Amino acid sequence: MPVVNVLQAKTHLSRLIDAVERGEEAEIVIARHGRPVARLVPLAKPTGGMRLGLAAGGLDVPDDIDQDNAEIERLFAGDEA
Repeated sequence: MPVVNVLQAKTHLSRLIDAVERGEEAEIVIARHGRPVARLVPLAKPTGGMRLGLAAGGLDVPDDIDQDNAEIERLFAGDEA
């Protein structure tokens, strides 16, 4: 675990972030006047992406679900019966 002072961290921040991001360094300690004050560590990677179809097979959709579409469209259009 390398220790860098604040001035080095400011000067080389992009390189330090790259090293942590690529896994070359598990963490980098930033020190002020030789005393550790912060750690630069990678964020945990997400465990999984968005789950599509999570409810697949768990819902019963009636066959006549679309029977009122024309009426709903008429009401949204502002047509009076």
